[in-house]
Amino acid sequence: MKKNVIDWIALILVIIGGINWGLVGLFNWNLVNAIFGAGSVIASIIYILVGVAGLYMISFLFRK
Repeated sequence: MKKNVIDWIALILVIIGGINWGLVGLFNWNLVNAIFGAGSVIASIIYILVGVAGLYMISFLFRK
């Protein structure tokens, strides 16, 4: 299966989200908040993009 640009972007965002959740679980430290500030508009946009990317990655389950 060939990946297009959107696939790669979604994959990178899901990886970033996974790493961030791992850091939160292991060390109670949120990388996104540390970089962009807790509750900032940019952090909220990143969380939204990671969530949308996660939903988009569901389509991988159904691709041939």
